[in-house]
Amino acid sequence: MIIVPLKEGENIERALKKFKRKYEKTGVIKELRSRQAFTKPSVNRREQMKKAIYVQKLQREEE
Repeated sequence: MIIVPLKEGENIERALKKFKRKYEKTGVIKELRSRQAFTKPSVNRREQMKKAIYVQKLQREEE
């Protein structure tokens, strides 16, 4: 359960923003979307490899 402590006089929009951020970090939406359709392990591995290659390319360009 997500708890967002409010300070005295804190804006409700700010509290809602904190709640949304915490909820997003839990990964609930991501998990639901991934469970909607089955993906083969080989496809998952391929996607991870593509992501790793992309990140390495970005790091090399940064240096």
